[in-house]
Amino acid sequence: MPERRFRVNGEQVVVDVPDDVRLLWVLRDVLGVTGPKYGCGINVCKACTSHLNGKAVNPCAIPVGELKPADEVTTIEGLPPSAGADLHPMQQAWLDHDVAQCGYCQPGQIMAAVALVHRVREEGREVTEADLDELRNICRCGTYVRIREAIKAGARRM
Repeated sequence: MPERRFRVNGEQVVVDVPDDVRLLWVLRDVLGVTGPKYGCGINVCKACTSHLNGKAVNPCAIPVGELKPADEVTTIEGLPPSAGADLHPMQQAWLDHDVAQCGYCQPGQIMAAVALVHRVREEGREVTEADLDELRNICRCGTYVRIREAIKAGARRM
């Protein structure tokens, strides 16, 4: 099997898996990174949302063979250190706005929200309702109103 090198949450990793194995399985089953959740496995529910080189992606849809040694994968576990705190401001906003119900979607929701805030800031603007409408992460508990409020609050703190 080919040896693949890339970075996960700031650490260089080496995995020996076939190129067609999806990144989600490498993260969870090979590396023991359990923040990205398996929901659908077909890039629909977004429970596994993580960042690849700062952009929101769904590891269930990325063959590990596509990764390069310099690629940086950030999961929810790597998010607080990126803010230099115990909790990232978006995670704190989740707590402050009592978003949690079952909690399954939260890592993916938070990672999508952080990527959204970074993207709109790079565009020189603030998060709008239209931006929030574009997020497609599924919450089976239906806490979308609280999710939207938490994203706005987290964006103000980032």
